[in-house]
Amino acid sequence: MSETATMAKPKKKVDWADELRQLLLLALAVLAVHSLVAKPFYIPSESMLPTLLTGDRLIVSKFPYGYSYLSPSLPILPEMHGRILGRYPDRGDIAVIKAPRDHEDYIKRVIGLPGDTVQMKNGQLWLNGVAVPKVAESPADIPVSANTDCLQFPQYRVTLPDGHAICRYPRFRETLPNGRSYDVLDLGETAQDNTAPEIVPEGHLFLMGDNRDNSEDSRFPAFVGGLGMLPIENLVGRAEFLTFSLDGSTVLWNPLTWFSALRPHRAFVSLRPRIEHSTPPAAAR
Repeated sequence: MSETATMAKPKKKVDWADELRQLLLLALAVLAVHSLVAKPFYIPSESMLPTLLTGDRLIVSKFPYGYSYLSPSLPILPEMHGRILGRYPDRGDIAVIKAPRDHEDYIKRVIGLPGDTVQMKNGQLWLNGVAVPKVAESPADIPVSANTDCLQFPQYRVTLPDGHAICRYPRFRETLPNGRSYDVLDLGETAQDNTAPEIVPEGHLFLMGDNRDNSEDSRFPAFVGGLGMLPIENLVGRAEFLTFSLDGSTVLWNPLTWFSALRPHRAFVSLRPRIEHSTPPAAAR
């Protein structure tokens, strides 16, 4: 009986140069998507209530408005005027922008385009000399949580029979001339309820938060903390949809809170304003 000698196969050497190339290509692909296609965004404030809650996570698409030197996540473009493959947003879009004073990310709704005249009169938006229809709706009931409270407007805090607290805010439906419709809050008489008419210059936008009495936006100049007339270069992208939302009660070391903090009804919700086929009459105020 003959013996068959078995030879152990030599161990294949790891090609570390190739592995590094693969990792580099993967990193470049992720960076390209993040800079040029879409990126996640987190809502840290209440300026877009009731549309967006503190703790919402959403996806922002980068390509609809083209690209400026401020659009990519890394400064790969030289400082320049205008945009590459650029186009203006539609009125009613929710846009992420870079604030002129510090280039921090903000999220607001596009209200005025170049040539538009924008004004607030007694809490109602006027566009090109015409009152934008504003119709009262049922109140916006927003549960009080670790990241949402009525501290600035305590008169709207309500305790329900089951003991849970909510912020019950006055809500209105606003419809722009292009038929785009969305909800806004009107929480009382504030300085920004009455403004002088302003014409949006070429190459600029006028943006506002849906929480009209708690938003630093184009009604305020940049040197006092607002946005002023926003240069088109400061557009980052368009908000598309919510991915998920957390109420602020998450504790890193307790996995149970990772699930209890979820707001399941806010997962995969579109952020595109609905289109009204007929414009309702302006509400009397």
